[in-house]
Amino acid sequence: MNIVGLLARDLNDGADLRLTFSEKSARAFKLRPIMHGHTCSMNTITARPSARIERYDTIVIGAGQAGLAVGHHLAKSDADFLILDAATRLGESWRQRWDSLRVFTSAAFTGLPGLPFPAAGSHLPDKDELADYLERYAQRFDLPIRMNTRVASLTQDGGRYIIDTGAIRYEARNVVVATGPFHTPRVPSLANEVSPDIHQMHSSDYRNPFSLPAGPVLVVGVGNAGGRIALEVSRFRQVALAGPRTGHVRRTFLRRDIHWWLWPVLTRLTSETRAGRLLRERLAHDPLVGISEADFEKAGIERRGRVTEVREGSPATDGTPMDVRTIIWCTGFAPDFNWIHLPLPLDGGSPRTRRGVVEGSPGLYFVGLRFLHTIVSALIGGVGADAAYIARRIIESEGQ
Repeated sequence: MNIVGLLARDLNDGADLRLTFSEKSARAFKLRPIMHGHTCSMNTITARPSARIERYDTIVIGAGQAGLAVGHHLAKSDADFLILDAATRLGESWRQRWDSLRVFTSAAFTGLPGLPFPAAGSHLPDKDELADYLERYAQRFDLPIRMNTRVASLTQDGGRYIIDTGAIRYEARNVVVATGPFHTPRVPSLANEVSPDIHQMHSSDYRNPFSLPAGPVLVVGVGNAGGRIALEVSRFRQVALAGPRTGHVRRTFLRRDIHWWLWPVLTRLTSETRAGRLLRERLAHDPLVGISEADFEKAGIERRGRVTEVREGSPATDGTPMDVRTIIWCTGFAPDFNWIHLPLPLDGGSPRTRRGVVEGSPGLYFVGLRFLHTIVSALIGGVGADAAYIARRIIESEGQ
């Protein structure tokens, strides 16, 4: 075999081969700048393994509650699909939250399709119980999931979508993006002006009060996360809670969980109804569930308005700086879909869809976004209806 044959064999075998040729030698062997996906120049040839290609009818990106629910419905129809997730273990995003986290929906409204949450209906599951439940769910329905697989980009080539993960390139006619609405911690720019002597963290990095430096704590953001973290820390530290009032709903009403009363209404106020659209416009932030301003007062938490500026290195509200040693930014998350290199209409950073269907991009779907169809679309107990709808659209498009 001549040198060209040997080189071709080594390249096809994926060898890490680097050979240097003069331009004259390169022309003699008729080497071209690009050969079978390997990079090479006239002076240097660098061979690297080509990405393996795998083809499926449907790829689901994300193995959280939304992706698992879609997978359940696809599996029921014996569809050809695969679920990809960047984490090393199912439920990892839940396990990484603060130690005492419990969801504010009871177990009766926290199950995925086909498997109720295994607890008394009034129980409020904690983060580890939820993570374990997701693992059992995937095992129960034997869902095809590939972990440790981070999607670098989503593009399109002809009639197929291309999912690039580096080592493997996946191709599919349908793609369901089920990565949820919470991607990048959102922290206001004025945090950069705060003195380095003040310890700052986002709520996604908070674990428990004992991991905080000594001294007063400022919690910014009065959502369900901010309210609960402030109450927990106030048992051990002086705490101020900054942000406007968001309103609240009680945990129970007439001896029943509040969701027993609200769930039938919330699932009917869809984006297709006038009342549902009005609710979406007016409910920019979720109300506190099971806690209220009275609870903050009882815990000795100082309530402050919005943090609008930094004075002499300290956060300030209404022009008055606060003497704190730690700031916990409970200011939510920003969506990040920059890895999707497709014509994707956005509304406030989130994809604009019709119940998860991207118009103008046949075969592209989203599940698990806030108010995708109803106000509970992003909740574990509410994602199932949207997952069933999207799975049915895929099955119908595949003629199964």
